[in-house]
Amino acid sequence: MKKTEKVLPGILVCVVIAMISFYLGEQIPLVGGPVFALFLGMVMNIIIGIDGKFNAGLDFTSKKLLKLAIILLGFSLSIGQILEVGKISLTVMVFTLAAAFGFGYLFGKLFNMDWKLSSLISAGTGICGGSAVAALSPVIEADDSDVAYAISATFIFDIIMVILFPIMGRKLGLSDLAYGLWTGTAVNDTSSVVAAGYAYSNEAGSFATIVKLTRTLSIIPTVIIFSYISQRVKAKELAMEEGSSHVAERKKIPFRDIFPYFIIFFILAAVVNSIGLIPANLGMNITYISKFLMIMALGAIGLKTDLRDIKNSGLAPMLHGFIISALVVVVSLGVQMFLGQV
Repeated sequence: MKKTEKVLPGILVCVVIAMISFYLGEQIPLVGGPVFALFLGMVMNIIIGIDGKFNAGLDFTSKKLLKLAIILLGFSLSIGQILEVGKISLTVMVFTLAAAFGFGYLFGKLFNMDWKLSSLISAGTGICGGSAVAALSPVIEADDSDVAYAISATFIFDIIMVILFPIMGRKLGLSDLAYGLWTGTAVNDTSSVVAAGYAYSNEAGSFATIVKLTRTLSIIPTVIIFSYISQRVKAKELAMEEGSSHVAERKKIPFRDIFPYFIIFFILAAVVNSIGLIPANLGMNITYISKFLMIMALGAIGLKTDLRDIKNSGLAPMLHGFIISALVVVVSLGVQMFLGQV
């Protein structure tokens, strides 16, 4: 009972923010509820500040409820979607993901960025915007300011892409199939993919959406890989503190630490949905709950974020995000050209 009383004030604040943001997201889907929640939380932090009594609830929402939201997201995905989109789209996705994380790492080093922020921006750009950032952040124990910065950068570039993609697609004379594949692999957030896809044609929009949902499944291996990286980094840091850099090289990382439990349930949810055990209406309701919980979590992150921390990060992360986004756009189109799809 005492624990419930402790977390309740913070949770209730997040519920209010989520209700407002969910409504605004439905009215302006190009922006989306998660972005509204993040910025509304940050604005509230500036205007009224956050009393200490809210901290427990904000921590619970931004960590525990966020993981639950990711698990429920699995019920909107289908393993069978991989087969639907075919080998061509999977090939393009492999190259765009490699570009996002490969160049993300290189430019992160070049700009002397913290590896966690660099990885979050790469995940948002290469996989699925805010959902990927949200899924990866608890695994690598990223700061709230890094999460806020990564989602903000992803949102800004999505807006630019939604405007420019239909124009560029027509200039290049892309077919509905080629444009849908390009949009589904290069634009970040799902709502932005839908907006950019259907702005071209209904056929392009449908194909882009399928490609995008399949691309979301890459959250699974990404989280597992970065979970291992995070554990290895922590082991090295501990070894340095103990005065022996060789300890980290010899130490084995327990499997339970590499494989986060919520990703196991995420996979199970996708499998359950794939074999048709979830009725369509129930699946839709679960998706709405997942979206609402994620909006709550991002509202909590916004409330806990001090804009001075983002300001102190400078322009390098934003430039990093712009370069990675541009490279993913070019790589996606270039691979299609090489495969003869354009």
